[in-house]
Amino acid sequence: MSALCKQLKRTRQSYYKSLKRQTQNLHTSQKLMKLIQPIRQLMPRLGGRKLLYMIQEQLVKNEVQMGRDRFFHWLRGQNLLIRPKRRYINTTQSHHRFWVYDNLIEGISLDKPNQLWVSDITYLRTRDGFCYLALITDAFSRKIVGYDVSDSLELQGCLRALKSALQTASDLGQLIHHSDRGFQYCSGQYTYVLKSNNIRISMAEKGNCYQNALAERVNGILKNEFNLDMIFNSTEHAIKTTQQSIYIYNQHRPHWALGLKTPQYCHAA
Repeated sequence: MSALCKQLKRTRQSYYKSLKRQTQNLHTSQKLMKLIQPIRQLMPRLGGRKLLYMIQEQLVKNEVQMGRDRFFHWLRGQNLLIRPKRRYINTTQSHHRFWVYDNLIEGISLDKPNQLWVSDITYLRTRDGFCYLALITDAFSRKIVGYDVSDSLELQGCLRALKSALQTASDLGQLIHHSDRGFQYCSGQYTYVLKSNNIRISMAEKGNCYQNALAERVNGILKNEFNLDMIFNSTEHAIKTTQQSIYIYNQHRPHWALGLKTPQYCHAA
């Protein structure tokens, strides 16, 4: 070993330090992979900063010192960084005969659940075409409180999502329902259910997607992080995958806007 180090113009001490560092890095990498794999199985496209937050306590217990930059460097080396996806199909049909309601949520301040629900529809691809996911999200807790997957853009899917949200809700005296100007949300049947439950109706201005940004954001999370942008074998396959994804989103996914707590935790608090 001495002769080899001499040929490489290195000291024995530097060689053994390098060997020790490589061994430590290998052990650290193995510990990180063991912590991250269960989370990525649940949430395959969860971002690096949330991953680091979720394993922080375990890192301390395992005596692993890992800052953000080093963690991202490790993710990059393991090919575990998430690349963003960008695809969009417009599902809003706003040319219709129904009454359109004013925007009631500009400047609104929320301090508890069931003050504001936001609704939207997004498409899911199947081998036979499209099916459609109707979502209702509580704006305070970010919890998806109602949803439905159907093979049509007709009204019934949105109605089923609304009724499922109402079944588990309580204390709706201050609730506002906000959506885009799609015919499903403006229809007489849909607005009748809202008014029957004393829920005020709010709609985004025409062509202004930012006034329903939270609903669009939830759509994006489900597609980008839970792979709901895949091509499903059938509508039944899409329904089953959506159920699993929404459960994990509500129960396990931390949100920056919630102080890295989960939607279910904030909704029940």
